[in-house]
Order: sequence, then structure tokens, then C-alpha cells
Amino acid sequence: MIPEHISNRKGPRSLKDLNPEVVEYLNKGLIETKNLMEWLAADQLVLLKLVLAQLGKSAWYEDFEVAVNAQKKPTANSNTKVIGETFGILTSDEKIYGELKTHTSDLVRCWACWAQSTQHDSVPDLLKVMKSYAADTHFGVREVVIFASKERMIADLDTSVELLSKWTTSRDENVRRFAVESMRPIGVWTKKIEAFQENPAKALPILNPLKSDSSKYVRDAVGNWLNDASKSQPDWVTALCTQWKKESDTKETAYIIKRGMRTIYKKQ
Repeated sequence: MIPEHISNRKGPRSLKDLNPEVVEYLNKGLIETKNLMEWLAADQLVLLKLVLAQLGKSAWYEDFEVAVNAQKKPTANSNTKVIGETFGILTSDEKIYGELKTHTSDLVRCWACWAQSTQHDSVPDLLKVMKSYAADTHFGVREVVIFASKERMIADLDTSVELLSKWTTSRDENVRRFAVESMRPIGVWTKKIEAFQENPAKALPILNPLKSDSSKYVRDAVGNWLNDASKSQPDWVTALCTQWKKESDTKETAYIIKRGMRTIYKKQ
């Protein structure tokens, strides 16, 4: 049982506010991180050694240690990626991934996401496997799945748009949000999509179904997508928002328009 003061904690504002007891639970994989500070504080190699022992694969540890230490400038983010990619090299065993992707620790689920993303070249196969990570209950996993899949989706953009347009009807707001967020023209810490910067209309099969979404999480993503596009195609964004306002006179659409037009408003 996890003590109540641990399970009900709030994430620390800075690393100096970290509770050492929380870090111990994180390194044992017994709890999820609450925020970025906890994610940065976790020792992924310590956690990895325990996870490998649970899987009966302790002999693999040296391969991971070598891969992590070979980095010139290791960070928490790069360690997550390297550990995941090393898993992808070492095994394709679905039983192992079944254990990793359902683990209590969000860090372990992130490793699984990176690992499985490396094992699928085609966009249909990739998205089929990534969908469960896109639906994950933890914000960290939902971000990692974008990092792990976006570049391959860009390489086959038409297929990606076609498949993700079907995700817009999902009952899961996390899945709907991924459909938009993963395809942002600029995004955050991810590769830009030049095709959308030049011709944002290519993404309308994803955007139109979500123009009045019930979820703020999804509405924020749609608004941010439009704001990205407004940096290169302000007239197109203005015209689309005008059209949406006529077609969908709802507070949800109004919210998206305001968010999507924020850069344009600043320049007026």
C-alpha cells in the first residue's frame, strides 16, 4: 500500500522541494510522476535494474548502461529514449511489452512506447500500436508518443491524415487530442510539418470534426494548431475561423477561434 501522504501529494515546484521518500517510490516504480520535477528527479537506471529483474532479464542491464553512458550530453528525456530504443533492439516479445506498457510507472510505459515505435515502419502499423499510448492516463506518456511517432507520420503525411481523421470520433479525449497535437505544424520540441505550414487545408479532415469538441483538452490542441498555422498562413486561418463561426455558433467553437487567432489579434 502506498501511504496517503505519498499518493495524495502535489508535484513539487522545484527540485529542492522534492521529498526524498517520493524519489524512492519513483525509483522503485511504485508510483507515477506528478510533474516534470519528479520526472527529472527519478533515476531511470535504478528503476530499470528493478524492472529487468522483475522480467527475469537482469543480464540485459549492461547493454542499457553502455547505451545510456555513450551519450555525450545525457538528459532525462534522452535517457528515456535510449532505454526505450535499446529495449526495441533487444526484444520484440509481446509478453514483455505487455508487462512494460501496463506498468505502474509512467517512465516504464514511456520506455515501452519508444521501444515499440522503433519496430514499425509503416504508418498504419505504427499508429495501431501507438494508440494505447496516445490514450494513456499519464500526461508524460501522451507527450512521448508524439515524439516517438511524429517524424514517421510526416514522411507519409497523407496516410497519417486519413487514419487520424478516424480517431477524431473516438470517445477518448486523449485519442482525439493526439490526432490534432501530433500533427501541429510547429508544435513544441518536435519537427515542423512544412506541408501544413504551406497548405494547412490538408489537415481539415482532422480539424473540422473537432471544431466544437466537448473537451477543453482537445479544444486547446485545435486552437494551438490554428495558432501554429497562423504564423505562415494568417489569411487562411482567419477565413477558416470565420467559416466555423457561421457553421458552429457554440461557446466551444468560440473558445477555439479565440485561441487559434491569438497571434493574429496581437498583430492587429
